[in-house]
Formats: sequence, structure tokens, C-alpha cells
Amino acid sequence: MNGHYRQNIKPGMLVDIVLKADQRTGKRTRGTVAEILTNSASHPHGIKVRLKDGKVGRVQEIIS
Repeated sequence: MNGHYRQNIKPGMLVDIVLKADQRTGKRTRGTVAEILTNSASHPHGIKVRLKDGKVGRVQEIIS
């Protein structure tokens, strides 16, 4: 499932995100969602979240 819709993402989910620094390469970082930062219902580049380890990025794929 992709991470373009806020309704699909809940705190505690395992997701792959792209950090701001990795946007050019598309390198993904896996982690657990701590907080959803995007307020709108959808975003073409993915919903922005903060992971439990403090990293912030846009969700590319929902793992579970």
C-alpha cells in the first residue's frame, strides 16, 4: 500500500520513508510511525511522518 493518503497511516505502523536528504536518490528508511505531520488528506509525494527514532520523511510504502 502506498503512503499518499493520510487515512491509510496510523501511529505504530511499520513504513518505508524517504528522508529529505535522500530525495534525489530515493533511498528508503524503514521505521515505526510516531507522529503524522501532514494535515491534508493526501499528498502526491507521500504523507510526512516522524518515526519513533526521530527521523522525518515522506511515506513511500506501508509495510504493516
